[in-house]
Amino acid sequence: MTDHAGADEKMTIDLPVYLREALLQWAGQSGQSPSEVVREALKLYLSGGREINTVYLSAPVNAMLKGYYEEDTRLGDLRRHGDFGLGTFNNLDGEMVMLDGVIYQLHADGKTYPVDDEVQTPFACVTFYRPSFVEEIDTDLDYDAFNAVLNRLLPSDNMLYAIRIDGFFRQVKVWSVARQENYQPLSEDHHNRPVFEYENVTGVLAGFYTPKFIRALNFPGFHLHFLTAGREGGGHLYECRTGRIQIGIQVVKRMELDLPITLDYLTANLPR
Repeated sequence: MTDHAGADEKMTIDLPVYLREALLQWAGQSGQSPSEVVREALKLYLSGGREINTVYLSAPVNAMLKGYYEEDTRLGDLRRHGDFGLGTFNNLDGEMVMLDGVIYQLHADGKTYPVDDEVQTPFACVTFYRPSFVEEIDTDLDYDAFNAVLNRLLPSDNMLYAIRIDGFFRQVKVWSVARQENYQPLSEDHHNRPVFEYENVTGVLAGFYTPKFIRALNFPGFHLHFLTAGREGGGHLYECRTGRIQIGIQVVKRMELDLPITLDYLTANLPR
């Protein structure tokens, strides 16, 4: 059996006859292709049998906002919890985007760089992305109209959502973060965040909506990162104007939170 593990890789899997027959039977009954069945089964197996429709947080975000930029979660460990998400790296060494299981590191120059599974993160938010519904938008939207559309598509403000937006962007402004030492609390006004602008570009926005009542755990509201279609650049979304786009939204009813076992975290003052 030949399958595709990503857009540009091919893998051959040898199956005993009974498994091959069961796979084909299941695919016929479910309306999925054999490849789709195998992908979903592998996701479940590699997640350790966890509920796939779960948002996983490697740490509460308020620890990072207080200036604790070094925690002990490996990027390789994130893949057990999802194939889609965002975050950052120890010492705030750039923005993170995970798409289709691939993790991209966006440095302060706005470019993507390869990153090893042994690299650690102080904060990441991931899930196995399977959209609950998809909507096509054919009209141009300025940033206010874009946000209004996203808000309209959410069934409730009190749920978690994974959001992926693919398409054409007339303008995108993003920023990234420059590497810095531990114990320097994040400041919206004074932190070193170079801004980059793209015009008439195809790309993808990936991220989440989080209810305001759990702001100590994750950034409240919409939190989106941008990657160009060629995966060569991007950053944290600042604002955008869109052309034709496709919005996929996954309604998530469960959250899993890890608490770091580091001296910094264990002794941190995190009142809220």
